[in-house]
Amino acid sequence: MSISNLADAAEPGAAGRPTAQDQADDVRARILRLTAEYQRLVESAEREFVPGRTVVPYAGRVYGDSEMCAAVDASLEFWLTAGRWSRRLELGLAARVAQTHARLVNSGSSANLVAASALTSPLLGERRLRPGDEVLTVAAAFPTTVAPIVQNGLVPVFVDVDERTANVDVSRLADAVGPRTRAVMIAHTLGNPFDIDAVSTLCDEHDLFFVEDSCDALGSLYTPSRGPHAGVPRPAGSFGDLSTSSFYPAHHITTGEGGAVYTSDPVLERAVSSLRDWGRDCWCAPGNADTCGERFDHCMGQLPKGYDHKYVFSHFGYNLKMTDLQAAIGVRQLDRLDGFTARRKENHARLTRALAEVSDVIRLPEATPNSDPSWFAYLMVVRDDAPFDRAQLVAHLEDARIQTRMLFSGNIVQQPMFDDMRAAGSGYRVSGPLTVTDRLMRGAVIVGCYPGLSDEQIDYIASCVTSFVARCR
Repeated sequence: MSISNLADAAEPGAAGRPTAQDQADDVRARILRLTAEYQRLVESAEREFVPGRTVVPYAGRVYGDSEMCAAVDASLEFWLTAGRWSRRLELGLAARVAQTHARLVNSGSSANLVAASALTSPLLGERRLRPGDEVLTVAAAFPTTVAPIVQNGLVPVFVDVDERTANVDVSRLADAVGPRTRAVMIAHTLGNPFDIDAVSTLCDEHDLFFVEDSCDALGSLYTPSRGPHAGVPRPAGSFGDLSTSSFYPAHHITTGEGGAVYTSDPVLERAVSSLRDWGRDCWCAPGNADTCGERFDHCMGQLPKGYDHKYVFSHFGYNLKMTDLQAAIGVRQLDRLDGFTARRKENHARLTRALAEVSDVIRLPEATPNSDPSWFAYLMVVRDDAPFDRAQLVAHLEDARIQTRMLFSGNIVQQPMFDDMRAAGSGYRVSGPLTVTDRLMRGAVIVGCYPGLSDEQIDYIASCVTSFVARCR
């Protein structure tokens, strides 16, 4: 039926006939039914796994008809920025991470940028971080944990990591604290929580902000031995003054591109929201106005009294919002997080059991004490005395159509983006030797354990590794 016919059907006097809205609702329902049918047919038509021919991804999106229908449903509304789906996802994520506030952004990288930038907000008064202040982190990091520190004029201070977990070596953190150290910003490596008790204690003792990069750890748990929740498992992301998530397709849930910033501090929440939304002082949701009831009554900065609050800017901000279409997918993905987490754990445990026979030449991953990881990927580290090196193992796996990845940037200080700072001898600080970091840069490789992999694919990964080691012995 054409749009004009729909309008005719809705004219007054068409008693007993469906209105245009009735007919639109019916069409929408049929579209969603067909969308679900389409997705189920696509899934059933997927190729079977053929060892040695079918690629075994290290990560990937896992979705079904519920996500597809949510995306189509949101697109039919054509609300192109943040809206009702975004608000729903923010509430769900905040509850899941046990923080009061969640603010969606367009990527996990943006989440880290907003979190670090929030620490420099004038809303914090004397506690705000200023250029030259130091932030403790690790060199075995993904770049976007470190980049926001530098981009805000702050100084990253790098410490080494623990060989068993590839997480921060907490015994090195206290020695790294200097007179200008103001914050700690580190990630849970591959979903394995770092020693949150030790990091929290250090932050409390030195009055440091704690930014918990949980981009690889949604669904992971840690049981603290201190504080009001001692002895109770808590979500990764619930411990920091600020924490972050990424929803890139490789991560625990996906919205395509997307991320979130979490906090329970109302001042930090206001800074986060402002920085995400152009730096504006107004807190009205998109499409709303005068939430405070004083839109034209404020007197701020050097502006004339009554200047429209929607155009008052208290931060040098960005536009980093997530679209509602993405958020609709995220709502459905969040519903499936428990199942995804369970499958990640099963796949990880299955690999560990199968690879136990080669643990003398390949170090296998270990969970941090008091943690229950939702593993992002499976980390193997070729030992220094192995009869092969990492490059040979990677070549073998890639030839077998098994995707591999390095452990992020290796030693980030050795990356080209640090060339100018290394030459100048300024802009960052290294506290102590990065011995383990360098060893991981030489020997670490990751393969997949994400929920899209079948038992057959997991067993194929293990058999390729064990057969390669057997030939090299």
